[in-house]
Amino acid sequence: MVGHFLPPGDARHSTDVEIKWGRHEAGDRRAEWVRGEHRTAVLVLISGRFQMIFRERTVVLSEPGDYVLWGAGDDHSWLAEQDSVVLTCRWPSVPGYAVPYSGAS
Repeated sequence: MVGHFLPPGDARHSTDVEIKWGRHEAGDRRAEWVRGEHRTAVLVLISGRFQMIFRERTVVLSEPGDYVLWGAGDDHSWLAEQDSVVLTCRWPSVPGYAVPYSGAS
């Protein structure tokens, strides 16, 4: 919705903040860990059941409005336990973190 990934000149292009709407089928997971995180982020569950997986803990989001906040140095991954919709805000918005996610197998 907003971030570095939109073309310069587009009103939604920003390197200050990134806002993403994610729809994930049950079983979807991030293909690789995010390592060396330099951003701060908050993920809000809109619907479904979703795990944010950190090195020392896993946060399960199960009710609409549940959220998790993390910052620089927090390596992480994720897993959609059920079909899920999430809203993620990150700051700043910088390239270099995108990887494909692996669908349900």
